[in-house]
Amino acid sequence: MEASELAEKISEAHHHHAVSDETFRRRTAMVIGVIAMLLAITTLGGSSTMKTMLSANIHAADTYNFYQSRNIRQTATQLAAEELEVQLATRPDLTPAAQAEIQKRIDRYRARVARYESDPQGGEGKKELLAKAKQYEAQRDRAIEADPNFEFGEALFQIAIVLGSVSIVAGSRLLLWVCVGLAGVASLLSLNGFFLFVHLPFH
Repeated sequence: MEASELAEKISEAHHHHAVSDETFRRRTAMVIGVIAMLLAITTLGGSSTMKTMLSANIHAADTYNFYQSRNIRQTATQLAAEELEVQLATRPDLTPAAQAEIQKRIDRYRARVARYESDPQGGEGKKELLAKAKQYEAQRDRAIEADPNFEFGEALFQIAIVLGSVSIVAGSRLLLWVCVGLAGVASLLSLNGFFLFVHLPFH
């Protein structure tokens, strides 16, 4: 083989290698771009979950406070009605008009006690408030369970982006595959954060 032919083959091999490296870099950059997009979505999911957790916790506490307030008022009204009933039963000297007035108050108090217990129309009875508080607790608990998925997903996406960037500089396809693998795990965690297919053993 002549020197010119050898030089030509070396040049072709170098050109092929350069084209291959350029293709690798381009594809890796695209992979990193996709991972960055998934990271943004996961970050939004984590932020939304945190807001839901805090909001639901506050609403649950407020609803339980309102429930306790209703319970105190119901007890006070119940005692007032019972006191009037005792008075009505032990005061035969009361005029019929006085007895009728006391009975009216008793009926009003009994109706109020019943409304404090359950008020489907206003939604502020103890029964309705307790159900509402349980709903808020369920939202909070779901958010607490979802949050670690987003946290770990974000961390893995960030590590994957770093490894992808290093793989471009080093020209390492192994690092790129590790990057893709981590991004795959992070994607599963992110999806699990949104839909809770699997319950993680830690919160």
